[in-house]
Amino acid sequence: MTAVDTVLDEALDRFASTGPEFSGGLSNHGPMAVEALVALGRADAVAGWSEWYAQRLTKHPQARNAIAPDEWREALGDIARAGDWVAFFDRALAEQPWTDVLEAWVARLAPGIIAGATHGVLRTAHAVRSLDRGENAHRLHELAEALGYWAARYQTLPGTWRGSGALAPSAAVATVPRVDPERGRPGLIFEAVKAVDPERFAPVLGQVDVTGDAGAFVSDLTRTFVRHYLANAERASIAFVHSVTAPSALRILAPHLSDGTRQAAMAYAWQACASLYATYGRVDARDVPGSFEPATVDLEDLADRAVAARDEHAIKFTEACLREYRLSSDGAFIVAASDVVDRMRR
Repeated sequence: MTAVDTVLDEALDRFASTGPEFSGGLSNHGPMAVEALVALGRADAVAGWSEWYAQRLTKHPQARNAIAPDEWREALGDIARAGDWVAFFDRALAEQPWTDVLEAWVARLAPGIIAGATHGVLRTAHAVRSLDRGENAHRLHELAEALGYWAARYQTLPGTWRGSGALAPSAAVATVPRVDPERGRPGLIFEAVKAVDPERFAPVLGQVDVTGDAGAFVSDLTRTFVRHYLANAERASIAFVHSVTAPSALRILAPHLSDGTRQAAMAYAWQACASLYATYGRVDARDVPGSFEPATVDLEDLADRAVAARDEHAIKFTEACLREYRLSSDGAFIVAASDVVDRMRR
C-alpha cells in the first residue's frame, strides 16, 4: 500500500461516521472530493481539506429496520432509511464480489440517476474508482455508502426507457422542452427538476442513441453540457456542474457494467442532464457558443487552483473537466474549470 492509499483510506474512514446529507438535504461531498483530490495528484491536501469540510457534517444515521433482500422496493426513495440501506449494502458486499453488486444495483437504480441531484451515481463512481486502485474494507464500505444513498434518495423523471433512439446528445438537447421560469420550483436541485412537464418531457429519454461506444457517448454528453455550464454559470453554476460531473461518472462505471446496464445508465444520465437544462437553462441550446478557447492551458495550475478554492464542487468539477480534456482536447473544459475555481472560491 502506498502513502497515497493510506491518505485516501484514512479520509474515507473519517467520513464513514458522517451522514449522507446535511443542512436539510445538501449532499455530503467529503468522500467524493477526497477521492477527486487523489485523482488530481493532490493527496497532500486531503487531510487538511477533510478536517475543514467535516465540521459542517452530521452524524451517520443508524440502521434501525433491516431491509430484506426481497422487500427492497418498499424502502426505495426513503431517505429516512439511509442507515438501513447502507447496512443492506454492507451485507451484500460481504457476501458477493463488489463488481456483481455494482452490476445488479446500477441496473436497478439507473432510472433514478437524478437522485440527490445526481450525487448517488457520482458517489458510486468515486467509490468504484477507489476500488479500482485496490480492494479493502474502507473502499467496500464507501461503495455501500454510495449505493445506499442512491437508493435512499431514489427519484425518477417522466419517461420509461424502452430502447435506443437515433440522436447524439449534442443534437437532442435542442429538442428538450424548457420550463417556463415563472413556473419553476424553488429549492434544491432534486426538487426543482420536478417542474418539468411530464407529458412533454417524457419522450426525451428515448431520443439518444446509446448503442455505440460508451466513451464516445460520454464525450458528446460532457462536451455538450460543459458549454451549457459556460452559458448559464451566472445564474445556475451548481446545477450545470452536475450536468458534466454526472455523465463523466459513467466513464468510470462503464467498464464494470454489462452492455444492457451500461446502455440504460447512459440513457438515464442523458435524461438527468436534459432535466437540468429544462429546469435551469436560460440560454436556448441553439444559441450556446460552440467554440471556447482558453488563453492558456496549464493543467497543474488548474489543479492547484481547485485545491486553493477549497469548494467541494470546484474540486470535483475541475477533476472531471481535466479528465475529459485529456481525452478530447476540447478547450471548453479548461475554460469551465478556470471559471469554477474562481466563481466558487471559499
